[in-house]
Amino acid sequence: MKYSFNTWVYGSFPVWLPSYPLEEVIKRLATIGYDGVEIGCAAPHAWPDFLNKDRRLFLKRTLDENNIKASSLLPAPGGGPGNNPASIYEEERLFTVNHYKDVIDLAFDLGAKTVMYICGWQIFGYSRTQCYELSLKSLKEIANHAKEKGINIAVEPTSADSNLIDTADQAMELMEDSGCKNVKLMFDTFHAQYRNEVSSDYVYKMESNLIHVHIADTDRLAPGKGNVDFFSVMQALKDINYDGYVTMEVGFTSRSSEPDLIARESLNYLKDIEISLK
Repeated sequence: MKYSFNTWVYGSFPVWLPSYPLEEVIKRLATIGYDGVEIGCAAPHAWPDFLNKDRRLFLKRTLDENNIKASSLLPAPGGGPGNNPASIYEEERLFTVNHYKDVIDLAFDLGAKTVMYICGWQIFGYSRTQCYELSLKSLKEIANHAKEKGINIAVEPTSADSNLIDTADQAMELMEDSGCKNVKLMFDTFHAQYRNEVSSDYVYKMESNLIHVHIADTDRLAPGKGNVDFFSVMQALKDINYDGYVTMEVGFTSRSSEPDLIARESLNYLKDIEISLK
């Protein structure tokens, strides 16, 4: 397996502290033993408008010098602009599409091959069908831009955060409706558990279209600290010959988190499981 770690817990999301420069995060995760780093595209790390050409070159050089890859990028969540690709307000939807294009360009500059698509949400007074069609329209525009850069878009069902694409089946439907070959799938064990679903079932359902996985236990704890059956998840990934990154998205729900400790514990826990797989 290839293991990656998401930067949120190192980057003041959703609370102000702790906060580390992205180059420091890259070095720490490489030292801990990760193969990749998943970069959240928000300040202070990677809001695209804040990274000029020299800064991007420096970050790519830092990745290369530390023998670690940019596994994936994901857009800034919520906040002021919202970034809702299903917005019924065209100005908001177009802003979001353009943000995704900026994230894709940054991914290309840093050597990442995957950008996540958070499908947006339905607001009061508008039908799911209306908002679904708007999200689909946005996805097609985003995927076409990504195709030019050789980047895949991973549709993520996010039941704990939104209300439009909640399940594996809904994510698969959106992928198929896009008609874009570079639109694939991902899932997060945290969101599967939020729906009281079995995380390993997502693996078998998504199978060959699964290109990225987020790992988190109950309440975004490190794997092994809650109720998710990670042995079954890892066995399922092995069964389908999964070759993408297994990415920890953990620890960022509390200001008291110790990022390095969480990163070490998460990696050691899953590697121990991997050794024991059949």
